[in-house]
Formats: sequence, C-alpha cells, structure tokens
Amino acid sequence: MSITRREILALTAGAGLAGIAGGAVLWTRGRGTETAGLTIEDVLHDPDNPVLGNPEGALTIVEYFDYQCPYCKMGHSMLTGAVAEDGDIRLVMKDWPIFGEPSVRASQLVFGAASLGAYEQAHEALMATRARLTEDEVRQVLGDGGIDTDAALAAYRAERGKWDGLLGRNSAQAAELGLQGTPAFIIGARIHPGALDETRLRAAIAEVRQAS
Repeated sequence: MSITRREILALTAGAGLAGIAGGAVLWTRGRGTETAGLTIEDVLHDPDNPVLGNPEGALTIVEYFDYQCPYCKMGHSMLTGAVAEDGDIRLVMKDWPIFGEPSVRASQLVFGAASLGAYEQAHEALMATRARLTEDEVRQVLGDGGIDTDAALAAYRAERGKWDGLLGRNSAQAAELGLQGTPAFIIGARIHPGALDETRLRAAIAEVRQAS
C-alpha cells in the first residue's frame, strides 16, 4: 500500500489541525497500490531502525522525534509505559533531528550506541532530560547513563552509511507526510500530529485493534 503527497493533501485539506489530530487515515486497503510513493511498510518496518517494546508485536507505533523536543520527552515515559503494559506493540522511534547540531550529534551517538548493543540505554538517558541540550551536555548525559561516548562515536562512524541513510529516509518520510514538527505519531494507518496524552494514545490503539 502506498500514498503520494497529493493524496495526503487531499485527505487533510479543509480539515485543519483539529481535524487531523484525531488521526487522519493515510493508507486504506486497495488504494494507491499502483503508485511509487511512500509505502506503509517504509514507515513501519525500516530494517535499520532500532525497535523498542515487543519486536514481534502485532501493532506498530511510530514516533518522529528529536532529542531536544520538550514535548517528545514529556510524553515519553507515558508512551513506553503504555507499550510495556500492552505487551504486543512494536515501538519505532524515528530520529528526525530538526533542532540543530546538538540534535544531530545526539542521534549519531545513540546510533553508535545501538551498534554497541546499548540503544535503549542511550535513548532512554537522553529522553529523560527536559531542556534543550548542548553537544557537551549530550555527551555528559550519555556518559552519566553508562555510555562510552568516544566508543559510540567511533561505532557510528564505522557504520556511517547505514545510519546517515536512516536519518535521510526519516527526513524524507516526514516531508512526504507533510509533518510540521515533532512529535508526530503513526498508529496503524493513521497519522497523529503533535503530542498525545494517555487517553488519546490508548483510544488510538484501541481503534486500530478494533478495525483489524
């Protein structure tokens, strides 16, 4: 299943933010299969993107985020708590570093940590912070969280093609989906721009489950 930017604009035109905040349908069965645009598989199952939650979960939640985005970080513990409680959700955090160089470096170091087998440890350390971060602060937070940042940077550089490719795909997807900033969620075949509180998150999960 695939969707073009024209189809996205047609879906959201006239709805306004309030209309799409409840989850505009992006992909429907049997629709747009002949186009060469972005597919739901591209978004949900990029083979290079680390996965949290249950890697074999029947439902995937995607969040486009930035390590300096305060709203991403404010809602993160709620999100991961709901995912853990459910037990059948793949959580895919898509790095979209739009807040400047410290965000890019944070993504690079966490990807390097992923290459060292410490993705969740590094990711959670940065998501537990509140404010915007300098590059030195990114390194300090990761170091305090048990990550050797020199080793992580070296590991990132050793697989730079893989990780930079992932960042490029994430950015291209965000543009194709018409995202205006972080956070933004894909739950099932629906896009939820902006922060989600627990009530809306659980309602979105239930809606997808009921429809499947």
